[in-house]
Amino acid sequence: MPNIDLERIMQHLQETGKRTFQLWLNEHSLAFIARGREYRSEFHLNPSYEIQYSLKGDLNLHYRTPEGKEKVAFVPQGSCLYQPPLVPHSPRFGADSYQLVIERVRVPGEIDRFHWFCPACDHFLHEEQYTVDDYKADPVSRAYGNFYGSEQARTCKQCGTVMPVPQEWALNVI
Repeated sequence: MPNIDLERIMQHLQETGKRTFQLWLNEHSLAFIARGREYRSEFHLNPSYEIQYSLKGDLNLHYRTPEGKEKVAFVPQGSCLYQPPLVPHSPRFGADSYQLVIERVRVPGEIDRFHWFCPACDHFLHEEQYTVDDYKADPVSRAYGNFYGSEQARTCKQCGTVMPVPQEWALNVI
């Protein structure tokens, strides 16, 4: 059983500018290290549970209640959070922060959903759907590419607000 040098992986992510490093993927679980999610604005609906451990820095996990109200769970460095399946969530943490994430491998046919809401009136804006079978395919970045690449998707049908493209995305550093 191999040891995983988490410090080395965090250093690798910092040096390369990459945002994720998959630790393992087997028939039961997948695990990865994520760096900085300060730009996140979507809410991910994952059909699996998620275990998030704050390796370095703090996590503000934005989530939506069954009634649709946005709340924030604070996960300080060294703490762990268990998140049940299908809770709309948006992990946000600084560029120099790192999370260890463990999930159940998706059952064939399960779909991950990514939802965006208007920053002005909280009206639903857009949904992207992906089959997540390997984080090396970077489904989050693909969902963001589709969303930020479409002004129509970013325009609120209720109030007309257009969600801006974050500078990090426009500079292609995400």
